[in-house]
Amino acid sequence: MSGADLGLIAIVVIALAFDYTNGFHDAANAIATAVSTRALTPRVALALAGVANLVGALLSTEIAKTVGKGIVDPGLLKGTSGLVVVFSALVGAITWNLITWYFGLPSSSSHALIGGLVGAALAAGDSVKWHGIYDKVLKPMVISPLVGFGLGAVVMLVILWLVRRGSPRRVNRGFRFAQIFSSTAMAYGHGVQDAQKTMGVITLALIVTGNLGGDADIPLWVILSAATAISLGTFSGGARIMRTLGRRVIKMDPAAGFGAQTVASSVLFTTAHFGLPVSTTHVITSSIMGVGATRKLSAVRWGVAGNIAMAWVLTIPAAGLVAALFCVIGKYLFT
Repeated sequence: MSGADLGLIAIVVIALAFDYTNGFHDAANAIATAVSTRALTPRVALALAGVANLVGALLSTEIAKTVGKGIVDPGLLKGTSGLVVVFSALVGAITWNLITWYFGLPSSSSHALIGGLVGAALAAGDSVKWHGIYDKVLKPMVISPLVGFGLGAVVMLVILWLVRRGSPRRVNRGFRFAQIFSSTAMAYGHGVQDAQKTMGVITLALIVTGNLGGDADIPLWVILSAATAISLGTFSGGARIMRTLGRRVIKMDPAAGFGAQTVASSVLFTTAHFGLPVSTTHVITSSIMGVGATRKLSAVRWGVAGNIAMAWVLTIPAAGLVAALFCVIGKYLFT
């Protein structure tokens, strides 16, 4: 077995490990609001989210194509040096995932991976598709949280108007039941979005090593393995981040939880359809903030929100710097 084949196997394993960390890091995106409102127990919510993630990951490959072919030019990544770039990108993304997970900050695994790809490619002197990054990463990164915040506020106002004469006890019971469906939709949207990024990275590695043509479809085994890894990661949970989203941003009730999840899942479905790799974390967090702002601005804990926003801003450059460092070391050792 050649060194390139061993490197490919290592990258596949590491990519699936990243997918797993993505699952437990972002599990809170789908279930935090349902757990905090006691619509679901943590164990049931995690199981439901894991299954929905699996289904979502199996049903689309548009995001995978964007990550695999739209961030860096696969045609310029060749042999061992190309594998070093992909490996370094994964290391940068995993490192940032673990740092933010440790501090309970719901940052974006998606943007960590994209930042890792950009940082590693720049360190290797390879071509980055800046136009594609601007159109399919940076613009959606800014717009999707704003849409989540705005729609969250609008949907919550509509909900409050519809239930204005209802019994609080009956209303809460009804929305707790509804959250089962909104949590499932959110988890499905997470699978459609986030599992695709790992598929894209593995596909990029296959193209670099000549095992796959540049115009080939995503192999079935790549789809199945990435879907399984993110599903298992989701089932393992993310209690630290769950506390941040479910309790520390706003005081959540069932109606607010349902509104935030419904808005966030709608944004995820729409962007996935157009192959735009947005952050599920950004979308659900901004939706929660929009829902909370309808009560009064002070209902949102803006200090916590500010810490989250800082993690967002740092994600791409921080992951990129770590990836660039590993790329320089890797090129020295292996090329």
